[in-house]
Amino acid sequence: MPTNEQRRETAKRKLERQLENRAERERKRRQMTIIGSAAAAVVVVGAVVATIVITNRDSDSPTAAPASSTPETSSAFDMPAPPQSGALPEFVAPAGLGQNCQYPQSADAASKENTPPRSGKVPTEPAEVSASMATDRGNIGLQLDNGKSPCTVNSFASLAQQGYFNDTPCHRLTTSESLGVLQCGDPTGEGTGGPGYEFANEYPTDQYQPDDPALNQPVVYPRGTLAMANAGPGTNGSQFFLVYQDSQLPPQYTVFGTIDETGLETLDKIAAEGVDGGGPDGAPKLATTVKSIQLD
Repeated sequence: MPTNEQRRETAKRKLERQLENRAERERKRRQMTIIGSAAAAVVVVGAVVATIVITNRDSDSPTAAPASSTPETSSAFDMPAPPQSGALPEFVAPAGLGQNCQYPQSADAASKENTPPRSGKVPTEPAEVSASMATDRGNIGLQLDNGKSPCTVNSFASLAQQGYFNDTPCHRLTTSESLGVLQCGDPTGEGTGGPGYEFANEYPTDQYQPDDPALNQPVVYPRGTLAMANAGPGTNGSQFFLVYQDSQLPPQYTVFGTIDETGLETLDKIAAEGVDGGGPDGAPKLATTVKSIQLD
């Protein structure tokens, strides 16, 4: 007969295993997923809409949640006309753009040491900031759109200047008909990493009212777009994606720059090799490492 002490030890070990298993399930659930390619397809207005998410907090679903809130500054302005033919909406500067950028601590610890960017007011001029993203597959020139998404550019520039992106993998390539992107910015290379803080969506999400059904309808993120991956409003971190072909996504992913022609040639070369192991979604067969990102 086991003693009371032995029974307590057995129960303790069982609880520890349960907690470990639960933590592993949560880690896997938080992993960035692309719906519509390898995982699932969602038919919206006759189009397959692939949704990129990086979940840097617990969520009940691997897909991006419908927008429930936007930055406080996004409601006090005249809404632009609805986008035509699934295009991104025309930019109209929301009241208070760049006046109160906040980077609260996220649920998950930083995947690589860094200092969060300054909060509060950040400049919106110059409207564009040049950057060079060096990879082992070629250079990718970027124009950061500080005039539309200053809080995002502030974070990206801060991480770049701290060397956060140095020697990190571009861990996911998607080559489906409706989504063509390369995903980078996660030091872990697993799709779960982040800087330990998070921040609100900007353009194009801030061009809609929070309850606007158009937030869940696809628009075209054109070839050459630089945008943030997230799991809904307020979950942006360090992961970003580079669009090498016109891609359909709901307007819930902050656009914060464009990619130059040299960069698109580099992306085309990576995409042409496809996904490691085949299929439309996974690690790029032509493994790609970000060597550094420098502001010009």
